[in-house]
Amino acid sequence: MSKDTDVILPGATLGVLGGGQLGRMFVHAAQAMGYFTAVLDQDATSPAGLVSHHHIRTGYEDPQGLAELARLCAAVTTEFENVPAGALNQLATSLPVSPAGSAVAIAQDRAAEKAHFVKCGVPCAPYAVIATPEQLAAVNDALLPGILKTARMGYDGKGQVRVKTRAELAAAWEQLGRVACVLEKMLPLAHECSVIVARGRNGDIVNLPVQRNLHREGILAVTEVYAGNLPAAQAEQALAAAKSVADGLDYVGVLCVEFFVLQDGKLVVNEIAPRPHNSGHYSQNACDVSQFELQVRCMTGLPLTQPRQHSPSIMLNLLGDLWFRQGGDTPATPAWDKVLQLPGCHLHLYGKADAKRGRKMGHLNITAATPEVVRATALKAAEILGIAPF
Repeated sequence: MSKDTDVILPGATLGVLGGGQLGRMFVHAAQAMGYFTAVLDQDATSPAGLVSHHHIRTGYEDPQGLAELARLCAAVTTEFENVPAGALNQLATSLPVSPAGSAVAIAQDRAAEKAHFVKCGVPCAPYAVIATPEQLAAVNDALLPGILKTARMGYDGKGQVRVKTRAELAAAWEQLGRVACVLEKMLPLAHECSVIVARGRNGDIVNLPVQRNLHREGILAVTEVYAGNLPAAQAEQALAAAKSVADGLDYVGVLCVEFFVLQDGKLVVNEIAPRPHNSGHYSQNACDVSQFELQVRCMTGLPLTQPRQHSPSIMLNLLGDLWFRQGGDTPATPAWDKVLQLPGCHLHLYGKADAKRGRKMGHLNITAATPEVVRATALKAAEILGIAPF
């Protein structure tokens, strides 16, 4: 087993649990830096598996698959927060794993996540844990109206029900299968933002600029990153809170911390993602170090340098719905040629064979010299693709 202080230089093989688009972009970054790569994902057509040197086609908890990953690799990371923490812990007995299973386990459980925020002194929405009928009965009326969220396995708005009354709350808990849930008080939101930090084994921490985000139907649609996208005091508060959350986890790797900005200007933390994040994709074209290069640097013990954003940027999420603009069930390729006529447009598609409504198929990074130009270009691209203006 490598010591935590050892630097893993290019030429070694780096592994990732999960074969989705985040794994694919990690693989591309690692390969650009001279590393070999291995992906563990049972899907033979997984986006990351298709571009990796090695593709181990097993489930995340398969003993033989994990043993093969450990044999091939000098270090391992993950691209998906619902990878079993136990698999990460097992791999960590023989090689460096980042983030650690303990940190991923907290991100997988909203109740544990909320408790961690409280412990770190980071403000979050008022909440209650509901895992028993007694806890349901004891909920304070002040938490209504609220959003009931399953404590585990929720992402992109899944496993969430809005409730206004105690009767709706009880019905929602039944609808969600009476599993452990967290009820969060609904707060008057102005907008949302996120911070991506990268923390090394030695505790060094760097960050991407604070990102302003727009969600539609629970899925990130637009990220805007440029000077003035948020008031400076809000951005500084978000960055300090994100670093506190990462330090409190003794985190190693790339971590996204998502925030709600309330109408009174206050900031509350929403959730964490123990991996690169959609809202950091712009860094591929607008920064001198992308979130995926930061992921490689963290897991290999390479130095972390503070990323520099050199261009104002907007990221548009490209969902499968764009392939069905004409109606019907037959997909049609969007007009990428018209989009790419616009200066500063950078297309990233994920290599998924089939377009499906609601499925993340790619993203478009737009860069320009000024915030005004990047917004104008992004709005033109959105119009061409059939994405609602913002």
